[in-house]
Amino acid sequence: MNSLEYTPRDLIGFGEHTPDPQWPGGAKIAISLVVNYEEGSELTPCNGDSVTETGCNEMGPGLVPMKDQRDVNMESIYEYGSRAGVWRILRLFDEYKVPCTCYAVGMALEKAPLVAKGRYYSDDYSDDLPHWVPYPGGKPEEGLLIVPYSLDNNDFK
Repeated sequence: MNSLEYTPRDLIGFGEHTPDPQWPGGAKIAISLVVNYEEGSELTPCNGDSVTETGCNEMGPGLVPMKDQRDVNMESIYEYGSRAGVWRILRLFDEYKVPCTCYAVGMALEKAPLVAKGRYYSDDYSDDLPHWVPYPGGKPEEGLLIVPYSLDNNDFK
């Protein structure tokens, strides 16, 4: 799918009359569990970068990237996620039949394609309520339930 195949932009939404989503069992809250999968996409000379990752580290802020050399400690944090961590989490979600959303970096999935198996694309920042988007060219019942990413829960706020 390319960006021209998305549904038309909706800049109006529900206006001042947001509908009641009518959650099952009369629930008043919905919890969205999200797995961020980035393993293998970090900055490293192994990926052709001239510096190393500093964003996800246990050393705290102010870490200076290594230049033109590998940071095997940083790489090992990411490697744990792809080799063991993601599978532990996904097994728990499967065992307890808990649906989750996966945000993944394309490079990471290219390096570990089994992580993507059985998971689907869903990305939207335009609404507060879940909504259905049919697959372009697909049957009306084929598509995705979009659970928007809440900017109130954005990691960088």
